[in-house]
Amino acid sequence: MSESVWWILEKVAEDKIQRAIDEGQFEKLPGMGKPLEMEDTSWVPEELRMAYKILKNSGHVPKEVEERKELNNLVEALENCEDEQERYRQMRKLNAMVTRVNASRATPVRVDVEDAYYEKIVERVRLYGKRPDKDR
Repeated sequence: MSESVWWILEKVAEDKIQRAIDEGQFEKLPGMGKPLEMEDTSWVPEELRMAYKILKNSGHVPKEVEERKELNNLVEALENCEDEQERYRQMRKLNAMVTRVNASRATPVRVDVEDAYYEKIVERVRLYGKRPDKDR
């Protein structure tokens, strides 16, 4: 589209917003005056975040995306766990989820060494192993 068309669309949108403000349509909205709740989508590749947001808002997030989010949450919980018994429980939970994900697919998930997500997990686990234990 040419610049003049964008300018016209922008002007129409601004006029509609101003009219809604003048009519009080933005008053007493849920969450008014509260900070926005920002969703952590760092686990979604940057180039897919907009598509993820659109799918999520429409209630159509693919199962694989939800599984990856859950796996990421389990890895973070494991990474931040100080208690040895709790760490073991988190590791078992992570292992169980990977097993469940693989069992639900026709072909098991093969984590490719070139996969950025795989590299991120390996780096986290490697760094976790280098953390000094406070109990020792």
